[in-house]
Amino acid sequence: MEFKISFEQKRFWILVMIVSISGFSQGMLMPLISVIFEKDGVSSSLNGLNATALYIGTLLISPFIEQPLRKFGYKPIILTGGAVVFFALMLFPLWKHVLFWFILRLLIGIGDHSLHYSTQTWITSSSPENRLGKNIAIYGLSFGIGFAVGPLFVPLTEISEAFPFIISSMLCLAAWSLVFFLKNERPEPIQTKSVVDNIFKRYVVTLKFAWVACLPSLCYGFLESTLNSLFPVYALRNHFEVSMVSFILAAFSIGGILTQIPLGILGDKIGRRKIVLTSLLGGGIIFGLGSIVESYQWMVAICFGLAGMFCGSLFSLGISYMSDMTPRELLPTGNLMCSIFFSVGSLTGPLLGGLYLQYVHHFSFLLLVSIGLLIVFLISWYFGKRPTSQLV
Repeated sequence: MEFKISFEQKRFWILVMIVSISGFSQGMLMPLISVIFEKDGVSSSLNGLNATALYIGTLLISPFIEQPLRKFGYKPIILTGGAVVFFALMLFPLWKHVLFWFILRLLIGIGDHSLHYSTQTWITSSSPENRLGKNIAIYGLSFGIGFAVGPLFVPLTEISEAFPFIISSMLCLAAWSLVFFLKNERPEPIQTKSVVDNIFKRYVVTLKFAWVACLPSLCYGFLESTLNSLFPVYALRNHFEVSMVSFILAAFSIGGILTQIPLGILGDKIGRRKIVLTSLLGGGIIFGLGSIVESYQWMVAICFGLAGMFCGSLFSLGISYMSDMTPRELLPTGNLMCSIFFSVGSLTGPLLGGLYLQYVHHFSFLLLVSIGLLIVFLISWYFGKRPTSQLV
């Protein structure tokens, strides 16, 4: 029994380490390529379009990833995804071209999604119910810390533009090699005959159970992409200092890191639906307050920190909530739905936010974020209390 617990702990922490390195690579890559392109005179619109490659890659691989996972197990998918990311990172310094780097970012999106989907599903499938929220919170925290540390390596371009890519690829290789020490496992087989071979039917059935639980992932994708890509534009137009903009965005990330595990543990004790609703409502209210006090930059920073405490855990809370509502045999499909919702939020956030900035001039940008969170809160509150459908 002791060996089994020890093995499970080892597996969990190896998966957490892999995710943290993946977060580091993503967190470094986004600002690094933006800085390099900006120095080379690439237009901001082309720069932003290039950044969407990561999310496009995620969406491209999503319909095809579940079947190989069920057939081959978690370990081969993690190894394949990690290998794709490693080789793509190594290829960046070979040829600096906008289209070539777009393709490489697309491949990283495919590899990262394969890796995240497998580790995420493995953790949700193997965690006992009383520790599920805590384990997923640690998973989210590890990615968040890696993502926050990544941008700190961007100044290494002063030594060489290739240096950050090489460091990131070596870290990925080190984390990837740990997977060989894990014993492969497979998701639970689907018992219901009507959905065994029909992928579309599996999606429909899973969404009947847990579509409400996918909304937090949608919100988090919307927040992450919108705040990081468009809030700086809005803030600079309103005469915020550049250093203050960086501090405000960091405050949101720090807030999320501080409450990730406490909220996960609390969800295990009192129920994840209550925590999700509180997070959406609290975030909506605080961003609304931020829109009122935005003439005071320090007040906005405080609001972002508080909002991060509420909303910074939405993705991990959503995964735990989905696991509560979904039959164990459909957890791989449920995790996939959460990832797709996150990617859709990440892609639509900058689009809607950009249109808002272009056509709405008399209302705060933070009001858009606040209204979005409050709408999702109302939908989750109303529909989330209804009993789930039954497998057919």
